[in-house]
Amino acid sequence: MKGLSEPIVIDATGRDIHAEGARIRAQGPIAQVELPGGVRAWSVVGYEMVRKVLADARFAKDARKHWPAFINGEIGDDFPLIGWVMMENMTTSDGEDHSRLRKLVAKTFTLRRVEAMRPQIESIVTRLLDDLAAQPPGAVVDLKTTFAQALPTQVICDLFGIPEEYRADVLRGGQVNVETTINHEVAVANVEQWHQAINDVIALKRREPGNDLISAMIAAQEEDGSRLNDTEMAGTVHLMLGAGSETTTNLISNAVLAMLTNRDQYELVRTGQLSWRDVIEETLRVESPIAQLPFRFTTEEIEIAGVTIPKGDPVLIGFAASGRDPELHGDTAATFDITRPDKEHLSFGHGIHFCIGAPLGRLEAAVALPALFERFPDLALAVPADQLEPQGTFLLNGRAELPVQLNAYAGVAG
Repeated sequence: MKGLSEPIVIDATGRDIHAEGARIRAQGPIAQVELPGGVRAWSVVGYEMVRKVLADARFAKDARKHWPAFINGEIGDDFPLIGWVMMENMTTSDGEDHSRLRKLVAKTFTLRRVEAMRPQIESIVTRLLDDLAAQPPGAVVDLKTTFAQALPTQVICDLFGIPEEYRADVLRGGQVNVETTINHEVAVANVEQWHQAINDVIALKRREPGNDLISAMIAAQEEDGSRLNDTEMAGTVHLMLGAGSETTTNLISNAVLAMLTNRDQYELVRTGQLSWRDVIEETLRVESPIAQLPFRFTTEEIEIAGVTIPKGDPVLIGFAASGRDPELHGDTAATFDITRPDKEHLSFGHGIHFCIGAPLGRLEAAVALPALFERFPDLALAVPADQLEPQGTFLLNGRAELPVQLNAYAGVAG
């Protein structure tokens, strides 16, 4: 039986996401891997195979029902990715539970409603750019923190009605949850911390409801006969805040980096020969914000792509590797090229778990990128691109910082 060779040990530090994806792909579109803590799993990295697995109900999401090792207590709270298992929200649910939870927020993220948010997003972008413009001439700023992260964080917190004084505590849980080098104590403390922080906000909204998503969810809880429970509500808020900030942060910062290191392609956009949409979609393809997304669990023994996956095994989706699949994009699959006609990717997923916030993430990038480069046409990296440190997790694909000079002469670095 294929698939039982020594697994590829995943680098918990995420030092080289793309090299690791290539090593996995060398074994096939699905290969066995070893996660931190010695946990055996599978990673799906081939484009067509990712698409197939995402649409296959035999790859379920709920560890509480489908992961024997977790159910039997073999996976304890010392597992570094325990937060991904213990959450109760639409991404860890299947069937009717998934539909019920997704319905609560789906209407907020329709194309029409998201487009109505454009003026608000433009206003936030303008304010952030004004703050950057106030920096002393020649100053080096971390564009990831001050712009790429600040924008989606404010948008999603405003949408859910998170008061300013609660935001740091509420967001910290999601930030720690994607770290893959944390120890037992940090993992457990983080789960407790983000539960408490979010429950504090929910309690506030029960006392003082407003025109926001948490207040709407509380109202639905009281009106809906299916009764969204408190744990599911907290899990849904946690999911949306994390997904709505971390992934869009990487999309924007990865796109900026691509433009700063591919000046000829930026020139095509600047002169109107190609669009910022081309930049966004090619960035999503070649630099997916998510590298490896946990978890799915096989509900039965499955033979697929030449391997046999036992029932109950955990499966990760290798989005970063799937976008660079040579089977779809040829020998230049790993090359950023906005002129390529086919920018097909699965970075927002596929099937019933397709990212509900995809329209919002695309809109934020579509507003942020042209505004940034129009305000700072001489924007340049402050260090050579190969000196940028990775984010430090194998779950996300980004850099720890993006140091830039706002008014440098174009072409001096990177």
